[in-house]
Amino acid sequence: MIVDYIHEPTDLQCGQAVLAMLLGTTPEKICDMLGNCRETDLTEMKDTLRAAGFKVSDRRVPVRDKSELPELCFLSLETPRCWHWSLYCEGVFYDPEHGVMTDFPASARRYFWELEEPV
Repeated sequence: MIVDYIHEPTDLQCGQAVLAMLLGTTPEKICDMLGNCRETDLTEMKDTLRAAGFKVSDRRVPVRDKSELPELCFLSLETPRCWHWSLYCEGVFYDPEHGVMTDFPASARRYFWELEEPV
């Protein structure tokens, strides 16, 4: 999968930015789709991805090291400021706040949900 990085437009739109990167659109269009320009919840994340044809794991998996991650997943990270959505694809972190990274942003607890792209 090719991911074009998107920085979150506001501090509250990390979920919209992750969805936009996965769906190849803009955070603004995701806000319109969701009717929500603030924090997204897990249900919004899963429902939006499933509606676009992604297979989304129902299992929240705790993770410590990036070697434990599947090729494609979205992440929930407890950062020093807040809980935060992020994206991991084929060895690269596409974090809406911190940029494109080779390892997790600073976070105390980390969880992922595995994704499979639409066929």
